[in-house]
Amino acid sequence: MITLIAALAGGLALDWAFGDPPNRYHPVAWLGRLVGYFVPRLKSGSATVERAKGAAFALLLVGLLALAVHFAAVASLHLAGLFTLGAFSAIILKVTVAVRGMEKHAMAITGCLERGDLPGARQNLSMIVRRKTDDLDEQHVLSATIECVGESTVDGIAGPVFYYSLFGPAGAFAYRVINTLDSMVGYKDEYYSNIGWMSARLDTLANYIPARITASLMVVSAKIIGADWKNSARMLQRDHAKTFSPNAGYPMATMAGALRVRLEKIGHYALGDSQEPATIEKCRQAVSIMKLTTVLLFAAFSTPAMSVLYLAGWWRLLLGIP
Repeated sequence: MITLIAALAGGLALDWAFGDPPNRYHPVAWLGRLVGYFVPRLKSGSATVERAKGAAFALLLVGLLALAVHFAAVASLHLAGLFTLGAFSAIILKVTVAVRGMEKHAMAITGCLERGDLPGARQNLSMIVRRKTDDLDEQHVLSATIECVGESTVDGIAGPVFYYSLFGPAGAFAYRVINTLDSMVGYKDEYYSNIGWMSARLDTLANYIPARITASLMVVSAKIIGADWKNSARMLQRDHAKTFSPNAGYPMATMAGALRVRLEKIGHYALGDSQEPATIEKCRQAVSIMKLTTVLLFAAFSTPAMSVLYLAGWWRLLLGIP
């Protein structure tokens, strides 16, 4: 158990320090290419067939890759010992989380705005959001950036850490597969709606608990860094259900309240009140809340949860230890 907790801390530290490797070396990028290869092969012209093929593909991909990672973890323990298991677990966790990556994206956007380069900021924003960014003004660029930091605290950090805490490296990797599938095929348009329906539902289910844990820890983070934690809790309660996603509204509404800003996706939702304008400094505060929430997640959730599971005998059972 100590090995797995140390590996969790090590994986987070590796990501915090070094960020993501180039795509040609990144397992999640390889996963994206694999999904991209199969997507056109899931199309058939029949909605029923496409839904069946899409569901089978999503379930098989998640299940097979999770089993592969789990068996590799068990083999590393039984063939090479605890140190190897710890190193393997830390590497798997590192490639499934994106603390540094999200900070890098946010700083690229704010860096453009500091130089007065609004088109550049829009272009950088388009790399991390699904919405059209070409005609967004500076306030909406900043709003979307803060939204991404909030939502990515779940997708890029809390989700994999939560499932690692329950199922080890296989849990973290299974979550990343689900999240990748949703980001690639979980759309409502005509092309993807049938082949991506299972991927979208798996993502919704997988994020249900992490989103709510994250929002609660964000309120605590806001208190610690001197943001408006009371308003954060109030906006969480008031606005969490305003987004189409049943999960995304939790971290985004909490972030809006903490920063005292209005986060708006034009024509879709508005979270929080315009008590203060969105600024570059607000983006930096959002990143600080994201980082502190990561630390709190490790200290206040993962360590206690993994300790309880150890005392209950779960890790010995999962890793095949007599």
